[in-house]
Amino acid sequence: MTPNASFPPLAITALTAVSAMGQGLDATREALHRRRGGLAPAAAADDVPGAWTGRVQGIEAVAVPPDLAEFQCRNNALAELALASDGFAEGVAAAVRRHGAARIGVVLGTSTAGIAETEAAYRRRAPGEAALPADFRFATTHDLHALPRYVRRRLGLAGPALCVSTACTSGARTVLEAAALLRTGMCDAVVAGGVDTLCRMTLQGFASLSLLSQGPSRPCAADRDGISIGEAAAFLLLERDPAPGALAVLGAGASSDGHHMSSPHPDGLGAVLAMRAALGSAGLPPDAIDYVNLHGTGTRANDAMEDRAVAHLFGNAVPCSSTKGWTGHTLGASGALEAAIAAICVEDGLVPGCLGVDTVDPGFGSDVAVANRAGRIGRVLSNSFGFGGSNCALVIGRA
Repeated sequence: MTPNASFPPLAITALTAVSAMGQGLDATREALHRRRGGLAPAAAADDVPGAWTGRVQGIEAVAVPPDLAEFQCRNNALAELALASDGFAEGVAAAVRRHGAARIGVVLGTSTAGIAETEAAYRRRAPGEAALPADFRFATTHDLHALPRYVRRRLGLAGPALCVSTACTSGARTVLEAAALLRTGMCDAVVAGGVDTLCRMTLQGFASLSLLSQGPSRPCAADRDGISIGEAAAFLLLERDPAPGALAVLGAGASSDGHHMSSPHPDGLGAVLAMRAALGSAGLPPDAIDYVNLHGTGTRANDAMEDRAVAHLFGNAVPCSSTKGWTGHTLGASGALEAAIAAICVEDGLVPGCLGVDTVDPGFGSDVAVANRAGRIGRVLSNSFGFGGSNCALVIGRA
């Protein structure tokens, strides 16, 4: 197969990630190699007894720049942590010098944005008072577009700014939208990625669906019992024409199967379509993939569906695993976070085996790794699936 001209490889010229594993790529890399997860018992205030979460330490102490104080909220503070890590802001500044601020776009995904700020505003109301406090700022905190608006201003950019909110595919889907901006010539570089933070709405919502794991989530385990919710921020600076051997997004694909509002198609038909589209856009056959980073949330239905979809395309010839045992399910940030993890896997020749799994579901047909494996990892397929039948897959590798 030959590369598809509609999706030329995209250079990853800067990359950063912050999650419960730690701040920055070095902390993420160390946690993966040492098999040190970031999940911990949920806070008492979350009111989800027995559940564990992937909370990022230190967000409460992070202040956005004084001239952007109106954007202060947990979500934008987490974004700030990522921008200040891995030299990412400096990488964007270098791109501004190459292309100009007006030629750099921002496409970011989120599902909760600053909902935690709105929850706090409701709790601050005086007894009997209906209106939210006068100092509450919806447009720069809770609003979905608050995130790309903040990042655009924080980095001094003047190109298009878009928000993607397609549930748990949001962070991955931004890469497809970034590719369109680059392909059409509207931008010369794009900051893509996602940020999502913990809030009671998310935790209580998943609890109401009986989807929260009692203890740390164990994707692909025979005894898996649900999700651990996490929070994360991850950004990729994408540009055209990667140098030979450079990290790049080699392909991307998406589908929308519309099977059910919250349940995946049991046979993974939409997942198969997305993976095939990603492979096709990269001009690659299935046997060119060295590792599949599963969406792998830890629920009975999602993991079983994904196993069937992966086995349909790859059989048991390609190792696969989910890294949500380290981070929890970071919702709208998960696709971007796992793209960063995929890049680490390529750089380090690492297959991170699922955490906390003693026995893989005996009904699975794919090759699920439960211990870390070392070897040449030239290309990773990273999956993201979301409520409403949204599916997305990325191919990360060397140009």
